[in-house]
Amino acid sequence: MPNPLIVSGPPYIKNGETNHCLMFDVYIAAVPVMLAAVFFAGPYAIVVIALSILSAMATEAIIQMIKTPGYRFRPVVYNILTSDRITILDGSALVTGILVAFNVPPQVPFWLPVVGSAVAISLGKQIFGGLGHNIFNPALFARTFLLAAWPAHMTSWVAPFDWGSYLGRLSWFPSTWKIQAVDAVSSATPLTLMKNEGVLTPYLNLFLGNTGGCIGETCALAVLLGGAYMLYKGTITWHIPFTYLTTVAILTGLFGKDPVFHLFSGGLMLGAFFMATDVVTSPVTKWGRIWFGVGCGVITVLIRLFGSFPEGVSYSILIMNACTPLIDRYTGGARLRLQVVGNLRTP
Repeated sequence: MPNPLIVSGPPYIKNGETNHCLMFDVYIAAVPVMLAAVFFAGPYAIVVIALSILSAMATEAIIQMIKTPGYRFRPVVYNILTSDRITILDGSALVTGILVAFNVPPQVPFWLPVVGSAVAISLGKQIFGGLGHNIFNPALFARTFLLAAWPAHMTSWVAPFDWGSYLGRLSWFPSTWKIQAVDAVSSATPLTLMKNEGVLTPYLNLFLGNTGGCIGETCALAVLLGGAYMLYKGTITWHIPFTYLTTVAILTGLFGKDPVFHLFSGGLMLGAFFMATDVVTSPVTKWGRIWFGVGCGVITVLIRLFGSFPEGVSYSILIMNACTPLIDRYTGGARLRLQVVGNLRTP
């Protein structure tokens, strides 16, 4: 055949790495962000993260059981123990659950992260064929879905949790442990304050996380620690985070805005290190990743400065996810995808 059509699942080139290794690195990188989330959002965040993870893993297992011929009537325990076509064992569902939790505000109803993770796994991942075939980042897909379906819940921001007041009301700790926050105070995010009132949040508050925002995006320090670990382990490369953040800094400076404020506010850090670097939905080549990061930065700045929404990270990454096949085509990534010799090995 002079022009054979070769189809392969993106974006894996066999290199001896495994899904478990990659996902375990993400777990470790997410630990500082989870600790910061609990510190600034309170014990409520623990339940939100746990429910989001359980929902993601349960949805993954149920869909896998239903869509696999010959396995749907076997007990789930049997399939888990034998590693028989149950993809919750590769760790990707757990990562998705964590990232969905990071993208919801504190004090949301408990059902919201449950629905978000179910949507992320079912519509954001499994509907495309499962891990390695999804077009969009599942966690960001879920965030935009929740924002469109329940905008009031997804934009209900509160001030950082008051641990002093909380612990002071516990007469016998932990027997009188309470999940709900104590006197939660409404608080706009730094980007909302800047866009609507022209108020700049102090840099130290942005860096440490003493601001309003989603559970996993307020503390830039925690995200940077996690990102540095993934860079050290080789789980991600520098190309997307560096070009993404640099593009935002340069463009905001050219438009007369404060680059430091825009770098540390909103979900930019979380998006640059944990979302845009997703191996499935980002380009394969180095130049492709650079252009991907630049595109994310340009769209983020345009939405933040000229759009009706104060934040644009989620939309910018999803738009560039859709452009990934085109970027691969013109940067040599498509050829690399056709040279795939096997997906990442699972145990």
